[in-house]
Amino acid sequence: MKAIGLNFADIYRRRGDYHLAGKPPYILGYEGAGVVEQVAQNVDNVKVGDRVAFADVPYANAEFVAVPVDRSIPLPADITFDQAAAILLQGMTAHYLVNDSYVVQSGDDILVHAAAGGVGQLLTQLCKTKGARVIGLTSSNEKREAVQRAGADEIILYDTNWADQVIRWSKGSIGVDAAFDSVGTTLMDSFLATKAKGSVVFYGMSGGNPPLIDPRMLMDSSKTLSGGDLWNHVTTHLDRIKRSEALFEEMRQGRLRIEDPKRYSLKDGVEAHRFLESRLSTGKILLIP
Repeated sequence: MKAIGLNFADIYRRRGDYHLAGKPPYILGYEGAGVVEQVAQNVDNVKVGDRVAFADVPYANAEFVAVPVDRSIPLPADITFDQAAAILLQGMTAHYLVNDSYVVQSGDDILVHAAAGGVGQLLTQLCKTKGARVIGLTSSNEKREAVQRAGADEIILYDTNWADQVIRWSKGSIGVDAAFDSVGTTLMDSFLATKAKGSVVFYGMSGGNPPLIDPRMLMDSSKTLSGGDLWNHVTTHLDRIKRSEALFEEMRQGRLRIEDPKRYSLKDGVEAHRFLESRLSTGKILLIP
């Protein structure tokens, strides 16, 4: 392993929000990049010395990881280990959100939660590439700069009456076409900020568990709630290859940029988790063996 990606999913697993088989202590980590050291005898399409990456292999917080062939992603020479570990899980998440969960169209008004975070910045950029207008939510003035760099058209803070501000910002002051909510506790306000017949995509709970949703509210407003989980969208090796290659090409063309990741030694994982939970971070956090 050369670089390991840290994600909120690791925090969810550590907290017990995600079910894990077996008994603790667990080895966390699911994403990373490195060099092949050994290959099984029945494998002929990967060889020792190949540069590979992955987004969904357990026990990745280690110096050596056993990677199933169908989850290995060939790493092009122009993509670094740090870039791969920083882009794959969050990038493929952003990719399915804007192409599958809600198909972003040119002219759409889109609300992005946690817009200064890793997925938030990538979501913002992919929406802008598709011709949408984006309003980003973030928690502090210090994070505004990261959201601006990602290309958001407007930025507002969580400690304001943000749902009303989003409505006023939207075309016709009727609400956004879609909201991408990764916070969870904000779900009802996301519905408020979304227009009739609009969509809310729930794909994370960094702020805590979401409230229960009354389906009668969805009926009365003709709004749609959909859930997003990457693993329902990368069910084959070809899925992983196609989405990762699409991300790499966006990076080559300069349409998708990632901040320089914050790097921690693997042995300092406790500090890395605390930093991610503090919500002071922008962009990706890497653990380096």
